[in-house]
Amino acid sequence: MNSAASPPRRIAHVDMDAFYAAVEIRDDPSLAGKPVVVGGAPDQRGVVAAASYEARKFGIHSAMPMVRAVRLCPTLVRLPGDVGKYAEASRRVFEVLASFSPAVETLSLDEAFLDVTGEEAHFGPPAELGRRIKQAIREAVALTASVGVAPCKFVAKLASDYGKPDGLVVVAEDDVLAFLRPLPIERLWGVGQRTAPRLHALGIRTIGDLEAKDAAWARRELGDQGLALHALACGKDDRAVTPDEPTKSISSEMTFATDIHERPRLLGILADQARTVAARVRREGVLARTVQLKLRDDTFATRTRRRTLGAPTDDGDAFYHAARELFEADPLPRPLRLIGVGVSGLREAAAETLPLFAADAEPARAADARFQAAVDTLEDKFGKGKVRRAQALLGDDVSDTGTDLGKRE
Repeated sequence: MNSAASPPRRIAHVDMDAFYAAVEIRDDPSLAGKPVVVGGAPDQRGVVAAASYEARKFGIHSAMPMVRAVRLCPTLVRLPGDVGKYAEASRRVFEVLASFSPAVETLSLDEAFLDVTGEEAHFGPPAELGRRIKQAIREAVALTASVGVAPCKFVAKLASDYGKPDGLVVVAEDDVLAFLRPLPIERLWGVGQRTAPRLHALGIRTIGDLEAKDAAWARRELGDQGLALHALACGKDDRAVTPDEPTKSISSEMTFATDIHERPRLLGILADQARTVAARVRREGVLARTVQLKLRDDTFATRTRRRTLGAPTDDGDAFYHAARELFEADPLPRPLRLIGVGVSGLREAAAETLPLFAADAEPARAADARFQAAVDTLEDKFGKGKVRRAQALLGDDVSDTGTDLGKRE
């Protein structure tokens, strides 16, 4: 009995265009057409977290020191960033992606792979599928995305980059080598600042130059890495799209523009971080059992402390009290350049037996839940940080380098 032929493998790579900067421009149309970056202040060790395409024309890119970015473009518009706003936009984007494939692999807040093999019956050929993904994202969040569709991850990623911004590039299986050959060798995954000069010295400038060599040559010159690079140059990449695992931890960190040693100011920052983490925990629909404190001093020495709570919770006060106890137990011998609060031991909130939903619910817990829900509602309506602990005000004068946009692992 002959089985039907398997459909051709199709992988889509979706990448939001200048995501953080684009969200800011969407929310403030007066910024359209201007060079915009998100990141820390230039006089406070800030770096660029995201740059609009207008800013990129000046040579500005992410991870660049902000002081250099301002030198490159004196008219640069710098915004400090709002992780809550970006996370909400990201959540809506990933809801869209999940409607096109059950296999979505998250790479970051603004980037993902989708296995769309066999989805032609539902969404049409690859070009139509890509168009539908882009249109659905635009309708959901009023932002543009670039999409690449190809037989493998590596080529799909290059295809989405090739068409930016607002691009759609489909590479058919028969066209993979023609697409890859003219691209600079630096576009291969694994070719960085150390490997590129070695390849250049061997006369390899493009992906096609490496593809023209045989595997034995690549291994002789570059070892096992050479074999992997040669396979990619030949368009061979069998890695599957790995659907996302459940979130393991949620944290908030701040790297200071100026090192801090005063405990009250540091406690104020911890209060805000605990609230931020709790809001993310509730958005994820989970509860956390373990609280972690992270401290990095002015010598870059890093230490962490953990405490397990009596019961899993999404209560920011519980996170703050645990973090505060850990912090107060630390001798704090040197000024800090970074402080952070994280939670782990996550489990689905719906899977927990919570007495506050029962007829005999404990009044205090029910009141806490109503308070937390009210805070979330106010922040959704009026913006992050509108309801805060009084303790948090002690950290208001602390400047952030702009590098922390939250962590979810």
